[in-house]
Amino acid sequence: MGECRLNHSVEDVRAKLAEQTPYLPEALAARLEELLATPLSQETLNELFHLLKKYDLASPEERAEREQKLARLAG
Repeated sequence: MGECRLNHSVEDVRAKLAEQTPYLPEALAARLEELLATPLSQETLNELFHLLKKYDLASPEERAEREQKLARLAG
């Protein structure tokens, strides 16, 4: 994923999560919702946004890699 210089808000990340929830494993989507209810650094928000961006279009291998990264962020 390329570097993005935009800072994404919690609202941006919530909207992206809502858009991608139908494609995410249910338990992971729930953990990410919980994560977004906590204070997060701008770096974490940006990373979450980019991992979720176009998740539905990613190959199975790319999805698995993103899911691992998302799970790490969600704790």
